[in-house]
Order: sequence, then C-alpha cells, then structure tokens
Amino acid sequence: MTSIFAQRRQKLLAMKAFRDGRTHVVPAGTACPGCGQTVSAGALVQAQYVCPLCGHHLPLGGYYRLSTILDPGSFRELNPRITSTDPLHFPGYQAKLEIARKKTGLNEAVVTAVGTVDGHKCVAGVLDGRFFLGSMSAAVGEKITRAIEYAGKTKLPLVLFSASGGARMQEGILSLMQMAKTSAALARFDEKGGFFLSILTNPTTGGVTASFASLGDVILAEPGALIGFAGPRVIEQTIGQTLPEGFQRAEFQLEHGFVDAVVPRSELRQTISQLLALHEKGGRNG
Repeated sequence: MTSIFAQRRQKLLAMKAFRDGRTHVVPAGTACPGCGQTVSAGALVQAQYVCPLCGHHLPLGGYYRLSTILDPGSFRELNPRITSTDPLHFPGYQAKLEIARKKTGLNEAVVTAVGTVDGHKCVAGVLDGRFFLGSMSAAVGEKITRAIEYAGKTKLPLVLFSASGGARMQEGILSLMQMAKTSAALARFDEKGGFFLSILTNPTTGGVTASFASLGDVILAEPGALIGFAGPRVIEQTIGQTLPEGFQRAEFQLEHGFVDAVVPRSELRQTISQLLALHEKGGRNG
C-alpha cells in the first residue's frame, strides 16, 4: 500500500514539475539573460535551466525545484489549499490573483512539502517567483509558519528556498506582519534544536531577506543571486554614489560573511544531502 501511495505522490509531483518546466522553457532564438547568447531550450532543460555558455542560473518553479531535490516517490505536499484572499479590498488584486493562479497552476507563491533527499527526511519549501514575484502574503507566511511548526513537531530538518521581491503591497501591514510571524516560529524551532537550511536564489530581497531567509543555521546561495533588502538601484539613488561591481550578488555576500557558501545548481542536491547527513549524525534534534 505504501508503494502505491509513493507512486501516486511521485506522479503528482512529476506532472506539476512538467508543467513548471514548460513555463520555463526558453523558445529557440531567445537570448540568455546573463550573456545574451542564444541557447536552445533542450540545452537549458538538460542543465536544469543553467546557461551552458555563461553559467547564468534561470529561475525555477516550486514543483520543478522540488523534483530536482527530493527523492522519487517521497514528495507529500503540505497545506496545498491555503491561498490569499483580498483582506484590504485592494483595487484589481483579486483579478490579478486569479490570473496568477491560472498562469502558474499554484494557489500561492510558496510550495511546502515533506520528502527525502538521499533518504534523509526533511520538510522543504520553495518560493516561486512566477506568482507575484514570490512576494510574501499572509497566506505565504501562514504556509511557511505551518511548515516550520510541522518540522518542529516531527523533529525534522527544514530546508527553504527563497526567491522573492519582498512583502506583497496589496496586503499592506498584514503582509509585513509575516516577517515577525515566521521569525518567531523559527525561534521556537531553534529552541527545540531544529536544523534550518536556508537557500537563497535570484532574487531574495525585501521582507523575506529581513526575516526567515537570513535565519538559517546554514545559509547557501546560488551563483549570481541578488540578495539584499533594497535593490542596488534604490540604494544608489538614495546615497548618490555608484556601488561596487557585483554589489549584493551571492559572491559579494559570501565575501562579506552573509552566506556560508555559493553552490552551483548542479551540486545543490548533493550539498543538501551532505548537510542533512551531518545533522543526523550530530543528533541535534535527538
């Protein structure tokens, strides 16, 4: 019976990942955003949407990302029905939510799940930049908080991939409150001895950077990821100075101690597996 359920879960994830992948396929003749060179869709798919010419990491959808990290048959989604409402009756917000849902097939900008990486069980979550730029709504904050609490209850490590433009302005203070909510949940998780691996992808900015994304026991980043609170253009306009080359990129943040390592996408699954294995041997949750 267990194997039947595992097969169904994997089929579900595969279907959703295939849909995610289709939305990320770059048509023939489209230039890579990093180097400007033409890259075939087939080459990008083969390289997990990393340009084979310059190494530029293109964004990944939530389900697609999970399909590249979790073991086949281990995916079990958490709280898939939680979705945003329109609490402030913001003009046009409800219509934009419907468009985002139809375009992406997502209910919200984050996917959370239980699964294994090389047999190491964990709770995993991915912010999906296709849905309102991965912005943090009340629903996103709730899903992340529930994932953290589930990890604490089941004594599992937590792995979160961030990709966000920050708080969702259409929900005002209710969105900003999620910074404190998720941070408080992580503080309780830490008190229980939980292990949190935070992985920053392009871009991770605003309230997400200022809350849960920066609170990992280990913080990794994909190459070239923009990581910061305000964007470089806003900072330049504010201080009236030209910023150094590569400012706020993953490599800059590594040099200045904000992240622990910059890991290419091709090595990410193995790195996560090694960190989870070390955590299990350390027995922090034991």
